[in-house]
Amino acid sequence: MSRNAILEDLRSSIAHVTGDGRRHGVHPFGLDDIDDHLPGNGLATGALHEVLGSPDICDDAAATIFIAGILARMEGPVFWCLRWRDLFTPALDLAGLHPDRLTIVEPGDDKGALIAMEDCLRVAGIAGVVGEVSKLSTTASKRLQLAAEGSGVTAFILRRAAKADALIEGSAAQTRWRVTASPSADLGIPALARPRWSVALERVRGAEPKSWIVEACDAQGRLALPAILVDRPDQQEAWRIAV
Repeated sequence: MSRNAILEDLRSSIAHVTGDGRRHGVHPFGLDDIDDHLPGNGLATGALHEVLGSPDICDDAAATIFIAGILARMEGPVFWCLRWRDLFTPALDLAGLHPDRLTIVEPGDDKGALIAMEDCLRVAGIAGVVGEVSKLSTTASKRLQLAAEGSGVTAFILRRAAKADALIEGSAAQTRWRVTASPSADLGIPALARPRWSVALERVRGAEPKSWIVEACDAQGRLALPAILVDRPDQQEAWRIAV
């Protein structure tokens, strides 16, 4: 058996053990800086992903819209499982996720949200399922990952008010992101510039963690690089620290 064949057989065995044996393709962000860093050049579909904000409400809002923008660029209905009745659907609409596509589920607590998510993930043909929880056990994440693999539906865990230094239990999620607000461009006049976010990929299978400064989702759910960084992608980290 050739060396390449042995390596491929080993990868398949590892994927089977870790619950990553099925592939449903990827959903690109449309930004080469991010897509080129992700295995497969995009966000894995039919998989579980974690998105974290922070105790600051503007960071939680950024994390919420980050998810909405991804789902806006997918086709099909979306199920959103809430813990609190504070999801502002007009903001999701501004990021391209129209309320007509959205079904809100109100289970009331973490346990109910996880059960609802697992049930929704068994419905093939929908765009995705979002669950807002404060804690996620390894066992629960494995169940959600397997359900997502089985149906091909993409799942998102939104960890609201998550402290940066908080101990996070191991997870079967394919990626973990932390999205926080970043200073907008100074226009020099009293006006509102396009919001900016710091998007940190804290964990991903098959690649190293990395962070980017991006402009927030537009009306089609698309991210963009700040104009100052379009021609100088090497300045991302230095510019992030400076602001």
